[in-house]
Amino acid sequence: MEFRRILALVAVLAAAVACTPSAEPPASTMGGRGATALPRDIEKLVGPADRDAALQSYVDGVGQRIVAAAGLSGGYRFLVLDSPVANAHAVQSYVFVTRGLLALLENEAELAAAVGHELGHLVQRHAAQRARVRQGVLDAAVQAAATSGSVNVGRSVAQDGLLALRRYSREQELEADRLALGYIVKAGYPGSAMASLIDRLRRQSALEAQIMGESPDIGDRPSASSTHPAPMERTSAIEALPLAKAPGDSNQKGYFAAINGMSVDDPPSEGFIRGRSFLHPVLRIAFTAPPGFRLFNESDGVLAVNRERSLMGFSCLSTPVTGPLDDWMRNKLKPTPTDIQTLEINGAEAAIGARPRGSDTGLGQARYVAIRQGGRVCNFAMVSEGADQDRQIAAMIASARTFRTLSAAEAAALQPYRLRIVSPAGSTPASLAAYMPYPDLKMERLLVLNAAQSPAELGSRAQIKVIEP
Repeated sequence: MEFRRILALVAVLAAAVACTPSAEPPASTMGGRGATALPRDIEKLVGPADRDAALQSYVDGVGQRIVAAAGLSGGYRFLVLDSPVANAHAVQSYVFVTRGLLALLENEAELAAAVGHELGHLVQRHAAQRARVRQGVLDAAVQAAATSGSVNVGRSVAQDGLLALRRYSREQELEADRLALGYIVKAGYPGSAMASLIDRLRRQSALEAQIMGESPDIGDRPSASSTHPAPMERTSAIEALPLAKAPGDSNQKGYFAAINGMSVDDPPSEGFIRGRSFLHPVLRIAFTAPPGFRLFNESDGVLAVNRERSLMGFSCLSTPVTGPLDDWMRNKLKPTPTDIQTLEINGAEAAIGARPRGSDTGLGQARYVAIRQGGRVCNFAMVSEGADQDRQIAAMIASARTFRTLSAAEAAALQPYRLRIVSPAGSTPASLAAYMPYPDLKMERLLVLNAAQSPAELGSRAQIKVIEP
């Protein structure tokens, strides 16, 4: 299913209600050794910091080593975000990496390359430069429309300007790569870490595409609309520089020691995905998506997507709902659903309604299911636009009927998957892959996790990373 179609369907779902499945868990469920506080405005942008103080200290130490070696000033901080999605970014004087990125990298030098790249953006004030160029594009478009008296002329100027802005953004990415290469070499890391970081991200992107049923090379294709250069373009640009061959210490041993035992899941406060099932140990709720659907967990809800142009969103209201659920659905959802019916789902009060046919902007059918669970209301919003939309809607409604409350024992037993550093000695690549707690692509996931090109390569390593259920 193309990502732009997902976005169109998400827009339909987002019109239903604003809600969140998150809950602040007890401290005992967080599995850390203290928290790193962020300013509230920053946390709203990037999410919460990870609570493992030792991991935070390690990552900040790598960042400060780069700052010192490069002779930079500015009071930079380097933090780990509590997210399993591989990512890194910078805001103000903060550089962030996620747990997901740490799991993907192979050594400290690659971590240095990642934070060095983000540091390069901060040093060059790339975000501010882009904002000025973007405002210039908008001003030029408005002026062109006013001068010509034609909205179409203004729109044409804006489109040309935005394409130029994307090219400018790609140039900034390459500049950040070049700066990062200089930073890490000065800090004593090998220059090759910059190219290997890009390769880690490229392979992870290809794996994610494969999981979604897309072509693995989708991220390698050049695109005029992209704000980032293709990975191969970045790699070629880096490898052409003399510093790319500079020697240094990668410190894999120290890196593996730092990430050993790290969670690779969403925080317990956001729930866990287990195959097609979503289980939330704090809210004590669970449901199972239909066959053929993939689950994606976000802080403001859960998405289930398949390749037949169908999507199901799940979330829980942050405020209590009084009165019957069919009245709430009739009064609160816009446009007002039709064919509203009441029912019970696993002993809980529920209501179901349909989005009016004339209001779906050509995106097929939509249904809403609301379920009362204790003092809160959780809801499913479903959209299907495929040729088989009737069957798809029926399958998603059946999925909503799997919603249930977890027992205290079931909730207590739910623990995040963790990354472990192990010796492959005495194991076969097949047995190591079988240990991965995922429903599919086990070997592919293991190879990407360990930056290995083939199963045989795993057996030649002294240590490898595995995911432990």
